[in-house]
Amino acid sequence: MNDENILTSQRIRVRITKDYHQEPVISRLVSEYGLTVNIKAAFLGQDAISDGWFDLDLQGNENQIENGLNYLQELKLEVWDEKRIGTW
Repeated sequence: MNDENILTSQRIRVRITKDYHQEPVISRLVSEYGLTVNIKAAFLGQDAISDGWFDLDLQGNENQIENGLNYLQELKLEVWDEKRIGTW
């Protein structure tokens, strides 16, 4: 069986800095990287002064998830996976 056909999921927490409040960061994970994104929890203030965060469940094949995580790293956003965070 081809690895591209095996779906997996990964739970992450990502900090969205105020510089990216107006950018479609999560939307791009879907449209450009083919991921299914389920928002489990979030905090993003309307004031756009402080950073926000999202707890996300990413679903896709391993390559899609890896590429999506690389995209977040390229933006220099802080990303934690469930191994580093523990139980949410």
